Amino acid sequence: MSSEKTNNSRRDFLVKSMALIPTVVIGSGSVGAVAAAATAQAAESAPAAGSASATTGEWKPQFFNEREWAFINAAVARLIPADELGPGAREAGVPEFIDRQMNTPYATGSIWYMQGPFNPDVPKEMGYQLPLVPKQIYNLGIADADEWCQGQYHQPFAGLTPEQQDAALSQFEAGSAAFKQLPSSLFFSYLLQNTREGFFSDPIHGGNKGMVGWTLINFPGARADFMDWVERGERYPLPPVSINGERA
Repeated sequence: MSSEKTNNSRRDFLVKSMALIPTVVIGSGSVGAVAAAATAQAAESAPAAGSASATTGEWKPQFFNEREWAFINAAVARLIPADELGPGAREAGVPEFIDRQMNTPYATGSIWYMQGPFNPDVPKEMGYQLPLVPKQIYNLGIADADEWCQGQYHQPFAGLTPEQQDAALSQFEAGSAAFKQLPSSLFFSYLLQNTREGFFSDPIHGGNKGMVGWTLINFPGARADFMDWVERGERYPLPPVSINGERA
């Protein structure tokens, strides 16, 4: 495959990924308007350690422990890897985005209906059917993923080669990895969705640093008016702008 075809394939994939993300995520945060508002508030009142990291480029996790943080960094780096087109998810701050999300009503489940009974076998139209909220899914999922990798490769996920990590993620996605505490496919779906959100959300929430995700797919961001260009069939000529008025 030529370099040009590879580049176009990655760009097309990321454009399609963005189409799967609710509009509120791109402009305001994670799932739902209430969670988005809470995320923005959390961003404004972020701990000093997180604020200092804006200078050093290193975010100190507020939710994940050291082992979980190593997993998150390794996993998102394989889901959206860096290449000749630009930075990947890890460089774009997606781990920071996910860590911040774990301290919002979205992750704690306070904006979810979490009363039983729970029946995983009912149609999807019946809604979410597990007694686990996102922060629990991450805690249990990472523990199960590392244990599974230890059994398969004698290393936790973060210690595997990129090829082994890709193979493990494929099995998580397919649900063929036997996790003890929850379905591996459920954990993977949250990890992938939050990685997409972090790569394409406004930088105020910790991810998409330098608006690299928006720049890659030529998304204008929070510009006041770009609709005149929608039907021209031309590339939008101006760089993206964040909610805070930063320009790429």
